[in-house]
Amino acid sequence: MSNKRVRVHSDEVTKATHEALLRRHVTIEDIAEIVHIMQSPYNEGLTIEHCVQSVERVLNKREVQHAVLVGIELDELAEKNMLSAPLQAIIESDEGLFGVDETLALGSVFTYGSIAVTTFGHLDKQKIGIIEKLDTKAGNSVNTFLDDLVGSIAACAASRIAHRMRDLEEEGETFADIPPVELGPTTKPKNEI
Repeated sequence: MSNKRVRVHSDEVTKATHEALLRRHVTIEDIAEIVHIMQSPYNEGLTIEHCVQSVERVLNKREVQHAVLVGIELDELAEKNMLSAPLQAIIESDEGLFGVDETLALGSVFTYGSIAVTTFGHLDKQKIGIIEKLDTKAGNSVNTFLDDLVGSIAACAASRIAHRMRDLEEEGETFADIPPVELGPTTKPKNEI
């Protein structure tokens, strides 16, 4: 094995993150719906499109992408019974005292401040939207990490909106005054899916 550093292009990581979520039947819109539920009571004119753009921005952060890729990989390996004992049983059953899934998800939440942290805690308890579906054991699927990662992404996107709302208030505006694209990425990845 070589010690040479290999740098993976950000477009490749972004694409892999989107593909991993889709492979697990989670769409950007699913996450945006959670954000909308959390933020629409406080943000006049907030649309689902604003929320989609905020989720997209969160998914462009490497720290979030890495957490998603690692967590989904562990869930998929557990589904294939490819982890060693006792980790296989712990992840497969989503054991109550296993907190590594929340810890992985929290890593990216800290990037978005205290609002994101408290929102993540709320989502972890309330299981809003697709989080509830992912948390419910159905068939052979293992979503031990994924439900927390989706909550993390939603919490970060909601925090972005809360902070943007403060900026808008200071400018005498609301979300009704800005198009959703203003919350979106400044550049699109070359290999956009």
